[in-house]
Amino acid sequence: MGGAVVDEGPGGVKAPDGGWGWAVLFGCFVITGFSYAFPKAVSVFFKELIREFDVGYSDTAWISSILLAMLYGTGPLCSVLVNRYGCRPVMMVGGLFASLGMILSSFSTSIIHIYLSTGVITGLGLALNFQPSLIMLNRYFSEKRPLANGLAAAGSPVALCCLSPLGQLLQYQYGWRGGFLILGGLLLNCCACAALMRPLVAPPKPPQREDVEKEGKELEVEKTQSKPKPLLDFSVFKDRGFLIYTIAASIMVLGLFVPPVFVVSYAKELGNEDTKSALLLSILGFIDIFARPTCGVIAGLKWVRPRVVYLFSFAMIFNGCTDLVGSQAKDYPSLVVFCVFFGISYGMVGALQFEVLMAIVGTEKFPSAIGLVLLMEAIAVLVGPPGAGRLLDATKNYMYVFLLAGIEVVLASVVLATCNFLFIRKKPSEPAAELENGTVSAEMELLNKPVAAEEEEEEEVEKGEKEVKEMKEKEEKEKEEKEKEKLKEMKEEEKEEAKEMKEKEEAKEMKEKEEVKEMKKEAVEKAKEDEEDSEKEKEEIRPESVMVVSEEEEEEEEIRPDSVMVVSEEEERFLKEPDEQNGALLSSSETRL
Repeated sequence: MGGAVVDEGPGGVKAPDGGWGWAVLFGCFVITGFSYAFPKAVSVFFKELIREFDVGYSDTAWISSILLAMLYGTGPLCSVLVNRYGCRPVMMVGGLFASLGMILSSFSTSIIHIYLSTGVITGLGLALNFQPSLIMLNRYFSEKRPLANGLAAAGSPVALCCLSPLGQLLQYQYGWRGGFLILGGLLLNCCACAALMRPLVAPPKPPQREDVEKEGKELEVEKTQSKPKPLLDFSVFKDRGFLIYTIAASIMVLGLFVPPVFVVSYAKELGNEDTKSALLLSILGFIDIFARPTCGVIAGLKWVRPRVVYLFSFAMIFNGCTDLVGSQAKDYPSLVVFCVFFGISYGMVGALQFEVLMAIVGTEKFPSAIGLVLLMEAIAVLVGPPGAGRLLDATKNYMYVFLLAGIEVVLASVVLATCNFLFIRKKPSEPAAELENGTVSAEMELLNKPVAAEEEEEEEVEKGEKEVKEMKEKEEKEKEEKEKEKLKEMKEEEKEEAKEMKEKEEAKEMKEKEEVKEMKKEAVEKAKEDEEDSEKEKEEIRPESVMVVSEEEEEEEEIRPDSVMVVSEEEERFLKEPDEQNGALLSSSETRL
């Protein structure tokens, strides 16, 4: 209990400490605000309910009491449902119940109907949202879990500052029935917040382990499977740290909620106005808004987180001493100072109460542990404020009420701190580095067992660590060898690709050359064909001309004989005429002679 148990989530999934976890944190912030502020915001409608149903103030006060009783008392039921169905489905159903209860209340005809609808149904719905949201927050955050718890717890004062004025506005505009109906619709936002609660899933891991180690793990898995998980794990009561926390928290709750309930009435009794008296709660809530995240940051520091239980004890002592000093207030300024310091201490307690429980039991047992703790606190919630009211009726003095509340809270802090110091033995060396790296495992279980068993288990743990180191070294060597093989394969592939590229380029060049040769051949063949075609055309033209010429020659030949013959006849005549003339001349000459 002296240190924080930083473990992994379900299924061996390590908490991401961010990422989607911030969305889960936002959903938890809203649901925490609704769960804690809604019972107080409903009190705005009490005057109209008194007039409507003709009942007393004590009768209407039961509405808030039943709401708180359902919120705390149904813790084990929520744990069973979460272990059986998971967080998201349970929260979805819870959001529907919370909205349905307020819607049904708007149609109520008696105060008993409001007890059943607003008190029981809406209270159950808020409980089914509140507890699973804290479980999911614990699974998503490990190193940053104190800060996450502080921010989520800040939803309570923020919602109270928003819902109370909203309730007054709705009452003025629409009456209590319309206001209940609108608030019922507003509570449907719990379903939207439930949708953000995405379960963590372990990433698939390649099987890279030796056969012997596989067999050992398979045996462990068989052992765990042979023992199914109970829906409500009562083994947390074997943890002394859990028992001490439960007792201290139950005593604390007896007096923790008393001052906010009676401080306004205390201021009125001192003679202050209603508005000034109501302003005290606004001051308290405003301080509370900043105190919770700041305390979460402080709790997350390296040297503080292993001692977060003692920081929680200091917060309770601070709160209790504030109550004791505030009981002596006699005027309004002293009450203002009281509300400032009470807001700081109250915010510290609100930011640390569930962080300490998470640190004690771890992630696996937290769903069952928170349910059982809330059940014990429910009894204290039902006893504390009514008991303070009876004391006030008997003494007629608010000083005794604040003194009783302070004594109860201081007693709780003393029980927690002293029992933790005396009965919970810490290991001699508890390095903060282990907390940072998430390697602290089941510390509280080891602390609660005998020394001999602890030594044996420590030896087993050391052996396990050595085996883990050897496994890591082997895995690293295997990874290096695989990387080298991959590099070789990559180089070979690159060489093969280069060869293939060269072969492809050469093949392309050969194809291009062949194509060029074929083109040249085709061009030559075409040229030859063109020449042959031209020669053929010439040959086809020449015979016709020859034939024409021959025909003309034949005609000339046919004509030429006639002309020859004609010429010959004329020549013959011409020849004959000279002969005749010559003969005549000769004859004349002869005659002359």
